[in-house]
Amino acid sequence: MKDLNLTFEGFIESRCKIGVVGLGYVGLPLLLAFEKHFSMIGFDISDQKISNLKSGIDDTNEVGDGRVRESKSLFTSNPEDLSRCDFVIVAVPTPIDDAKTPNLNPVIGATKTIAQNLKKGAVIVFESTVYPGVTEEVCQPILESYGHVHKRDFHLGYSPERINPGDKSRSFESILKIVAGDDKETLTLISQIYKQVVTAGVYEAGSIKVAEAAKVIENVQRDVNIALINELAIVFEKMNIDTTEVLEAAGTKWNFIKLNPGLVGGHCIGVDPYYLTHKAEKLGYHPEVITSGRRINDSMPKYVAEQTVKKLIEAGARVKDANVLISGLTFKEDVPDTRNSKVKDLIEELKQFSCRVFAQDPYVEKSEIEKQFGAQVPEEQINVEAFILAVPHKGCVSVDSVNRLASTNKERMVLIDVKSFFPLGTFGENILHWRL
Repeated sequence: MKDLNLTFEGFIESRCKIGVVGLGYVGLPLLLAFEKHFSMIGFDISDQKISNLKSGIDDTNEVGDGRVRESKSLFTSNPEDLSRCDFVIVAVPTPIDDAKTPNLNPVIGATKTIAQNLKKGAVIVFESTVYPGVTEEVCQPILESYGHVHKRDFHLGYSPERINPGDKSRSFESILKIVAGDDKETLTLISQIYKQVVTAGVYEAGSIKVAEAAKVIENVQRDVNIALINELAIVFEKMNIDTTEVLEAAGTKWNFIKLNPGLVGGHCIGVDPYYLTHKAEKLGYHPEVITSGRRINDSMPKYVAEQTVKKLIEAGARVKDANVLISGLTFKEDVPDTRNSKVKDLIEELKQFSCRVFAQDPYVEKSEIEKQFGAQVPEEQINVEAFILAVPHKGCVSVDSVNRLASTNKERMVLIDVKSFFPLGTFGENILHWRL
């Protein structure tokens, strides 16, 4: 690919290769969608992940083992393979540290790897969620520090990922794609390449920073709205009103935003607001609404633990050494992703009340339940004073299974239904059913 030869026709005629850096929940579906139209190279620093992919194993559960086995792409952990790519898409995670500060190390590491193996004239498109300015103020200088000249040796773009893990009805191809480039020609090329894959079409943002900001506020808005519902749930509990019934009634109006209370974790909604507040505070502004929403959502594991203890007392059960069984540990239903799962915080809160916590989840290895979450795995049927349905994976919990758990108890069993999975009135007097 010649310098500044950024036409789509030239890209196709030269049979240019596209590389994807990071083969997780975002990168893998993206790569497999693109390979229907382009020659692809998938890179990840994890040798184990590459080994699994070469063996036809999808450890994200997003596309399935069969689809991985059918792939003709090159899966590699050798960064030198990226030197063959004229178009590189970065889809690495952007977590936060224990101090809730953005951890850009994965993005920085990926940028350095690309810089060390850059094909002259390549276009680099970042999909990782970041605060406005990261692409041009953090990544560009790194590339330049390796002697590469911007707009001569490389071009930059940004196209935020919008994949919803576990959502099989909204594939990568069916979600409208925001794209941005460092100049008009680059934007046109990025737009045309994504249009070959994304049937929903693309939206061309006015600048890279606009695209970065658009992505981060998608999750900020959702986080703040859920925080409002969580706060309402706390208020309605004090009023002895069922929150779900209130939301169902309010939801009959066409413009009411339908959200449910719950534990807000994961690698997007529970993380992205901290990226925006971090940048705002560096500029001298302390966001109030965003930080307030985060504070409420981060407090929900403690609130659920406190309600569990109150209901144990109401049921006449012990609190100290009470057997509490939690079902569901991942950050959402029907996915194996445990990143930033707030169930871990819930477990820690319950331990503060001297409860004995057991946990089960079909998507999480038993060794990880004990190591990562610090909960015991019930090897056989145990008598439980409280059963917390934290994440209702499909087919994992039923009315019958809850009744069986309760049948072994002398006292009423407490059911803490975090997602309001069961309707009120489902169970008899032997089960004290509480919904968030």
